[in-house]
Amino acid sequence: MKKEEKDKLLLKRDDFKPSFKGWDVKGVLNPAAIRLPNKKIVLMVRIAESSDGKHKGLKTCPVISSEEDYKKHYQEINKGNVFKMGGNVVHIENGVCKLSTISHFRKVLLSEDGFNIEKIFQTPAFIGTKEGGAYGVEDPRITKISEEYIMTYVSIADKEGVCTSLAISKDLRKWKREGIIFREQNKDAFLFPEKINGEYVALHRPEGFFEFSKPSIWISHSKDMIYWGKEKSIMQPRENSWEQNRIGGGAPPIKTKKGWLIIYHGVKNVEDSGVYSAGAALLDLKDPSKILARSPKNRPLIKPTKKYEKEGFINNVVFPTGAVPTLDGKYLLIFSGGGDKVVGVKKISFKDIFKNMKKVKK
Repeated sequence: MKKEEKDKLLLKRDDFKPSFKGWDVKGVLNPAAIRLPNKKIVLMVRIAESSDGKHKGLKTCPVISSEEDYKKHYQEINKGNVFKMGGNVVHIENGVCKLSTISHFRKVLLSEDGFNIEKIFQTPAFIGTKEGGAYGVEDPRITKISEEYIMTYVSIADKEGVCTSLAISKDLRKWKREGIIFREQNKDAFLFPEKINGEYVALHRPEGFFEFSKPSIWISHSKDMIYWGKEKSIMQPRENSWEQNRIGGGAPPIKTKKGWLIIYHGVKNVEDSGVYSAGAALLDLKDPSKILARSPKNRPLIKPTKKYEKEGFINNVVFPTGAVPTLDGKYLLIFSGGGDKVVGVKKISFKDIFKNMKKVKK
């Protein structure tokens, strides 16, 4: 009898072709995950690429521009370093390097059990635009509400910086971009899969420039998914723990009889780098600002133990961004970036996840 898989390295750089000749895939990471009506699972995977080319002896970095802007401002750039992508132009800008890589999303179709790859789509499924994400899009999360797929993602732009944007689709192919919903610097955002008390609810992770508080998980409410308010911080990093320096949302909430289950990440700085681990938290079904239970300070749900998690583009990283229950409802498939370089899946029983958490004292 074949041994049941519980942990697997799913996707690596060699599985994906670079978008252009002379480019390299630097990382395959942080996927959104959603189960389709036919029971298959789709990942929307972040692909980070870079060009190793140089222009006039300077380090070059990619950015998305319009054809008009290219002709107006970038005539000095070698025409061989201009590439078409999705109706936009990706060019190599000389001078100041803001990001050495640029990211977009590609789809991967998995089997019902989430452990076998059925198809890797090499064509980009979602890219940044000049107006929203000229320096790329990163770290998607997808929630299905009624018959629509709601994707939150990080958009990076020259003036707006690092923000959370939102897009809506009925088929995971055509996306209506709604623009920025949480301004810079705000990441790790996702929506709950249903309205609560008549409102859409989101968790997100803003950052400030002052040291009054460490990066924490916030809750926000909206009538239309565009304008958000009634915000407050509901979960904070804990001292002397695996998450003592920062925390952020991971995978969109899973509704259980005990409450809303979220898988989140936490960071503990060790010497000059951070260790990214994953924990679980249970939120009240009627008022998700109330934390009912949480992974203890001394025991994360998942910590980097595999070689591909401990050694990567960034070492010691488990970064969960997707969670899908198994068809029998007994397990949770957790999809994570490993080492900021690969994608892995872990199958953990709900029983073990609940066992990992401790009740939060009121």
